[in-house]
Amino acid sequence: MSRKKTIWLSIGSVCVVVLVVGLLLFQPWLLFIDDEVSEADEAGEVVATATDGIGQTSFPTEPGTTIEPETEATEEGQQRVELASAEFIDAEHGTSGRAIIYLRADGSRYLRLEDFETSNGPDVHVWITDQVSGGGCDGCFDSWMTYDDGDYVRLGELKGNIGDQNYEIPADADLTDMKSVVIWCDQFNVAFGTAAIG
Repeated sequence: MSRKKTIWLSIGSVCVVVLVVGLLLFQPWLLFIDDEVSEADEAGEVVATATDGIGQTSFPTEPGTTIEPETEATEEGQQRVELASAEFIDAEHGTSGRAIIYLRADGSRYLRLEDFETSNGPDVHVWITDQVSGGGCDGCFDSWMTYDDGDYVRLGELKGNIGDQNYEIPADADLTDMKSVVIWCDQFNVAFGTAAIG
């Protein structure tokens, strides 16, 4: 085999390896595949908005009354309080919809994404972070890579890139200083979209 042919075979082999690794890493086909979900919201009545901010963990009561969590469920479902809500804005990918954080009468909390839509991608998660929505420099490129620099609460993998979905918030999570819900790609350390909830 001639030296020239050997060089071209070597270059071709390297190109194939780079292409395969790139495809496995970036998974570009996900941009053309939608994962749709449609989780129902809880039927419980929203009886109030937060009185102590997003970090509120106790259910509000009327003056002189006591709420017993176990008796708080109704035929329609458990009562709840809206702690925070905000519209998503774009980051690395176009993202829309609304993020709402609820406190149930039993003290548990959950995040609901409504009319949600973003791009699909590898290793995408839902976080609540202490970083401001939109980054710290009016949306400059570097700002989208900062959401893992401070405190954050992981709520799990994104269930779908389109549709309504619910995420339980850990009981021990302190949301007092949290400022945004972030759709976060762990693999590439970038935000797909953010919502200012604090």
